[in-house]
Amino acid sequence: MLDKNTYKLITKNKKAYFDYEILDSWEAWIELKWYEVKSVRNWYINLKWSYIVAIWEELFLKWANISAWKALPKNSSIETDRIRKLFLKKKTIIYLLWKIKEKWFSIIPLEVYFKWNLIKIKVALAKGKKAYQKKQVLKERAMDKQAKIMMKKYI
Repeated sequence: MLDKNTYKLITKNKKAYFDYEILDSWEAWIELKWYEVKSVRNWYINLKWSYIVAIWEELFLKWANISAWKALPKNSSIETDRIRKLFLKKKTIIYLLWKIKEKWFSIIPLEVYFKWNLIKIKVALAKGKKAYQKKQVLKERAMDKQAKIMMKKYI
């Protein structure tokens, strides 16, 4: 029997982990049309430049590219970058709206995954990193990689 917390990752927003310091995250439902569900099930989704906006105390996902499903007719007009509504608890939404009014805070999508049979999205409250912090991360990665190479030579 599957555990309640098991999930199958569809896509991950790697750029978000590099550009932002993740403070807290929540699981949200995403409103999709039938052909978008088919596309997500076939892994045709990209979160690279996507972000979340608040309009009238509701959260919406913008610039998440869900490509057209291959079996759709070629003359059908599909919006790949349309705005999609996210569903969270009202208390959480109010907290997020209050936090993003402060300077440097953003709400960003991190992952899209299957939980049981449902498509869910991991939403995070994040604070933008400065350029020098990003350079430091790159330096540390390079140093770790160099150390691993040196360890392989001597072992």
